[in-house]
Amino acid sequence: MRIATYNVESLFDLEKQGYKYKEYKPYGKSLWNKKNYNIKLTNISKVIKDIDADIIALQEIHSIHALKDLRLKLKQIGLYYKYYRIADKKDSTIKVALLSKVPFIYSKEVVVGNSFKYRNIQEVKFKINNKEFYIFNNHWKSKSGPESMRMFSAKKLRDRLKEIGYEKNIILVGDFNSHYEENIIFLRNRNHNDTNGKTGINDILRTIYQKEKANKNKYVENSFYNLWYDTETEKRYSYVFRGKKEALDNIIVSQSLLDNKDMDYKIGTIQNISKDYMIYKGKYPYRWKISTARVPKHKGKGYSDHLPVVATFVLN
Repeated sequence: MRIATYNVESLFDLEKQGYKYKEYKPYGKSLWNKKNYNIKLTNISKVIKDIDADIIALQEIHSIHALKDLRLKLKQIGLYYKYYRIADKKDSTIKVALLSKVPFIYSKEVVVGNSFKYRNIQEVKFKINNKEFYIFNNHWKSKSGPESMRMFSAKKLRDRLKEIGYEKNIILVGDFNSHYEENIIFLRNRNHNDTNGKTGINDILRTIYQKEKANKNKYVENSFYNLWYDTETEKRYSYVFRGKKEALDNIIVSQSLLDNKDMDYKIGTIQNISKDYMIYKGKYPYRWKISTARVPKHKGKGYSDHLPVVATFVLN
């Protein structure tokens, strides 16, 4: 079973209602129109088809309309996701959503404050062959804010994980806006470090204690394992900022998915999907192109500024 996460970069619909970034106002001077919307849907669908995950968590989906349009486009090119859900209880500008080939028991939201500065976390429970597992779809605050904001989301997530029980099969996915070793790299930026060196991804989720390949790790109670450690260092990235590779998108698992029992992560399968057409000039993710003019205009080219990340799980 392949599980993936992909930040599709601002998939806005063409509906008139709902707040949108100014360059995504429908049928305006920025050329966010049917033609460019259809190109965006086609390009993102091409990527998702190449991923071919059984379950894929998405970030930066504007609305249920955009999600349904993407799902229809995927069906037209031969990839059908029967089950889908968007986390839209909070009217944030962009949201997280999930597409699945297999049914889920429920999909609900972990509320992360009342402010629109924080996006809710999507919680989805599955049961396959009598094996239960949970997927939590995250999109934490960007690096425009300090670490305390990502820490806030991490604590809300941790509180919910405690309620479920750390011993359950839990998969945390999404755009955490945090490198797998955020506790090291964020020290270079004093504006981010307002938490005395602590980070949400490393300290709150306790990923800091396991840094070996998955088959060499020792059990650490109430901790989570970041799958990026199960591949070569040079392959651990999903985003490029000012020429530096970062792993902002992560797949993080509970200890029970490493114990070779009922359901497990398949060793060595974590990877980003980085086909040639998805890389711009051989260096960066080929993001959706918008001009930098006074009135920004869509060029009808590109995919996303993030690469998708996928891993395989086995139900024994």
